[in-house]
Amino acid sequence: MADELLDTGLLRSGLKINHLRLILAIEDHRRISTAADSLGVSQPAASRMLAEIEAIMKAPICERVARGVELTRYGEALARRARTIFLELREAAREINELKTGSGGSVSLGSVTGPALNLAVPAIRQVSTAYPGIEINVQIDNSNVLTRELLAARHDFVVGRIPDDLNPRLFNLVEIGFEEVCLIVREGHPLLDKPSANADDLPGYDWVFQPPGTLLRRAVEDSFVSAGVRLPATVINTSSIILTLSIVRNTNAIAPVALDVANLVAGNGTPAGDIRVLQTQFPIRIKPYGLITAEGRALPPSAKLLYDLILKQSRA
Repeated sequence: MADELLDTGLLRSGLKINHLRLILAIEDHRRISTAADSLGVSQPAASRMLAEIEAIMKAPICERVARGVELTRYGEALARRARTIFLELREAAREINELKTGSGGSVSLGSVTGPALNLAVPAIRQVSTAYPGIEINVQIDNSNVLTRELLAARHDFVVGRIPDDLNPRLFNLVEIGFEEVCLIVREGHPLLDKPSANADDLPGYDWVFQPPGTLLRRAVEDSFVSAGVRLPATVINTSSIILTLSIVRNTNAIAPVALDVANLVAGNGTPAGDIRVLQTQFPIRIKPYGLITAEGRALPPSAKLLYDLILKQSRA
């Protein structure tokens, strides 16, 4: 790919790695201001970089639309090749590191919380036992964050869901399961005095949610709308499960979490065990999760091994 750029004169014309990073950030965020923030530069600096790219390419790279900007077909072509470049650089760094250390390879995995506990952990244990030299990096976060990390070539694959605002053609998805969601409260919470809480009981309390736009957040909000009740007035947004548990444990706040997480902490004899599952009269439905890889990107052997074990674990 570098040779291709050299042959077309793009590098000689001044195209830089930071230009490519900006194109990918614009594709991911669809706003120049947000793309600039993600790269740690000012919006005027990002606009100047964009103008430089268009001058080098001699073609329009993005265009303004109602909700921000979109890449043109020229920008999409450059972004597609840019992802390949960054992937190859990452794989080169990984291969060189493995040659230096003599390790058995490395894997970078992103996962939403529930599947991380019931699928990824057992698979990681098997891989670590069979290949003690392997290095496994795991990020636990929501699907919105993880899929963008995957596109940026910072993960080999992800266990989660494809967000509605991303092009599904950028991914390969193998559905492997459903994640049960529940509501948690502290021990002694007033709503625990009832056999089960109905939707009308819930808006009067503070809530701890994942950030706006995340799939779990939207699933809970949809449940409120379907039940015909207002959304909670006081909301704390965080993607940290540790902070979520801490807030719930020390206040009357309610939080939606994966049932596997709730079962792990509830009544486990530690301070975090002061958490209880709140029985409700309405379901919270969230779409299936799966193994997600980037389209056109082959998994290295170490990552393929972990991928296959998680897939096998899901079908056991």
